[in-house]
Amino acid sequence: MTPKTPPADGARLPIGDLLRSAAADAAPLVRDTPDTSFGAPTPCAEYDVRALLNHLFAVVVNFQDLAAKRSADFSDTPDRLAEADWRGRFENETGKLAEAWSAPGAEEGTSGSLGLPARTVGSMVLLDLTVHAWDLARATGRTFEPDPAVVAGLAEEVERMAPMARQAGVFGEAAEQPADATAFERLLATTGRDPRGWKA
Repeated sequence: MTPKTPPADGARLPIGDLLRSAAADAAPLVRDTPDTSFGAPTPCAEYDVRALLNHLFAVVVNFQDLAAKRSADFSDTPDRLAEADWRGRFENETGKLAEAWSAPGAEEGTSGSLGLPARTVGSMVLLDLTVHAWDLARATGRTFEPDPAVVAGLAEEVERMAPMARQAGVFGEAAEQPADATAFERLLATTGRDPRGWKA
């Protein structure tokens, strides 16, 4: 697993390693989400818990194809939660995601229909897995603190992609940051989330 400490020399850890750590943090939250919470609201206004989990499932599966420079179809989002052992399947798929982004050449060249650098595309799924884990935790009355190495690996990329993400409606306007905000709270605020103010 990825070390919990960012590299001291500013070097970038491989996306595959960061995804492996993010998956290890997200999987227990997904596994322990009770069925009774599926209708609860989340910090993503367009998703309740069930829709959020289905979205996250779709992201985890489709970004495996993007790692291999294949096209991905995000228009089809089946209700994975209606399937048997969906919790175990989610954990398996996050493992496959980390392996896909650890394959030789996964971070090289471009990937996706927008022709973005592969490292940026890998950072997008890393961000989704990390931020939506926080969304899920908050929606279900739990806490979530990701691997500091994951946060450090995302910080610069998220700042760079923020204007494009806001224009596309993926990020909201940056939220106000507490004076004593942690690195993860600053990341959440950049995506438009209120790191301390959202209440279920």
